[in-house]
Amino acid sequence: MDPFDAGAGGLLKQPKSVWATAGASVVAFMGIGLVDPILPSIAQGLHATAGQVSLLFTSYFLITAVAMLVTGFISSRIGGRKTLLLGLAFVVVFAGLAGTSGSVAELVGFRAGWGLGNALFVSTALAVIVGAAAGGSAAAILLYESALGLGMACGPLLGALLGDASWRYPFFGTAFLMAVGFLCIAAFLKEQPKPARRTSLLDPLKALGHGGLASAAVSAFFYNYTFFTVLAFTPFVLNMSPYRSGAVFFAWGVLLAVFSVIVAPRLQRRFGSLKVLGASLLLLAADVLVLGYGSHTTAVVCTILSGAFIGVNNTVYTELALGVSDAPRPVASAGYNFVRWFAAAAAPYFAPKIEEWTDLHIPFVVAAVTAVLGALVVVVRRKALTHEAEELETKHATEDSVTVFAN
Repeated sequence: MDPFDAGAGGLLKQPKSVWATAGASVVAFMGIGLVDPILPSIAQGLHATAGQVSLLFTSYFLITAVAMLVTGFISSRIGGRKTLLLGLAFVVVFAGLAGTSGSVAELVGFRAGWGLGNALFVSTALAVIVGAAAGGSAAAILLYESALGLGMACGPLLGALLGDASWRYPFFGTAFLMAVGFLCIAAFLKEQPKPARRTSLLDPLKALGHGGLASAAVSAFFYNYTFFTVLAFTPFVLNMSPYRSGAVFFAWGVLLAVFSVIVAPRLQRRFGSLKVLGASLLLLAADVLVLGYGSHTTAVVCTILSGAFIGVNNTVYTELALGVSDAPRPVASAGYNFVRWFAAAAAPYFAPKIEEWTDLHIPFVVAAVTAVLGALVVVVRRKALTHEAEELETKHATEDSVTVFAN
């Protein structure tokens, strides 16, 4: 079945509950890149250094990583709908508080609370979409990937438009949009059946005992360091106005969305997932290396171009996390994300520090090296990453509950 088919079960023929959840997912993913174009403005407004402001990403993703161990525990007990609403409520409160911050320490703290809410919401959203969608998991996952790409593209644009007047407005804007999402889900989404088995706090860690899942998580850890060096450190290198920076990262997000949803599946069918992933990681390494040593115009072009490689990588890593392990999808995904999001927390902290210790170019050298290391793990562990994949795909297709925060 073609998931783009507008007929019954196609991407465009979905219940209101699915569209409500997908719409809220767009806003949730917007929150990741929202602060990109206003990082220099925040630093100026709060008299903070680039390293201090980059902690907005570190606190956000550090809490997100740890929360991966508890989201399944919570959702398997109170249900997907209540978990989504709880996560949205956290985001509304902490995004609003972030806009009132009087110091960078307050802002970092509020971003941490925002990260907890986002983890609760996003880690449950795909499970809810799959459970409520018409036409099976193919259309549902494609819709989720589309929401991710659209959110990553629109986040910097919204940040630029609102942030041009004040760096506080994007936070208030996000709180408002998430409040609308809260009302939509409360109105249109009915509670779905709870999983037959409750998830314990240790289940995700136990799942990492599977060699294939552990390999995917380690490779994704290295990749995420590269990804978030681009996302969190590059705005300071470009040193552009919010509008210009927002335009750059909007174009970056558009490429991410197109390559994630349209290009990556076609490349996988032709060349195989692991070959595509390895090649894309190496191309990303080359791209960030040129970004770090090129002229300002070259840096802008390479920043935008990195969205293509990041989009491909996100899609392939998602499928690896979903299919390589014999653990239930929610548990395997939680363990995988627990590992990889630590890199998203580390990169925004270490990139400015490395620049202070060395020079502007070296953070991108380190990012290139981590991308190569990610590819090396894929090559060395290729047998573990493909072991039992076909059998597991059949098994997972029959599961009713799917939870993933793999992009």
